[in-house]
Amino acid sequence: MEIVQKIMSGFSLDLGPVKEPLGFIRILEWVFTICAFATTGGYVGSTQFTLNCESKKDDVTANFGYPFRLPSQPYEIHHCNHSKNITYLQGDFSSSAEFFVCVGVLGFLYCTFTIILYLGYQQVYRESNRGPTIDLIVTGIFAFLWLVCSSAWGKGLTDVKYATNPDRLIIACLPEDHCVVKTYPSMGHLNSSVLFGFLNLILWAGNCWFIYKETPFHKPANPPPNEEGGVSTS
Repeated sequence: MEIVQKIMSGFSLDLGPVKEPLGFIRILEWVFTICAFATTGGYVGSTQFTLNCESKKDDVTANFGYPFRLPSQPYEIHHCNHSKNITYLQGDFSSSAEFFVCVGVLGFLYCTFTIILYLGYQQVYRESNRGPTIDLIVTGIFAFLWLVCSSAWGKGLTDVKYATNPDRLIIACLPEDHCVVKTYPSMGHLNSSVLFGFLNLILWAGNCWFIYKETPFHKPANPPPNEEGGVSTS
């Protein structure tokens, strides 16, 4: 309880950092990080084709979603000869998808922490060189992670599109089934997730410069003393 009181007593709201690139870019990172992992983690889609039998038409729907372990959701094909078989989508792309979402969630938590630090504990952040230095290192690490996870998920998404393409799935139909594509899966949210990932890369990498300016690596170690009167005398 005493620790909470000490923390709250040191809180002093100052919206000044929001007007500076350091705070403004951090808020943009917070927003785009949410967009990145939300568009991936909440995705549910389906792909569909139709069997045109002489007596009936039968729609076959294959559902899939995050974390994109495609074989985990089987679907049935009822052939025109009255036989049926259980079929599975091929491919497990959960590693790249979960890595992308994990980086997004961790980035969101770090942004939330630093925004509170910037706006409420600015004096603590600037009172020593440790705060900006640690912030620079962590921000640089996240910039690298966004590069890796966005590239991996971009490749994973390409594979997901291939594995769920109904033009490819109708190969499982028999010649007498006369299968035709009905609907393609909607990939708009997943496409935007990759875009948000690379936007985060740009934001986090760019923010490193503004944090670097707060560190002792950029500031002169011993600034020259101010001369009174502006002119030295001999």
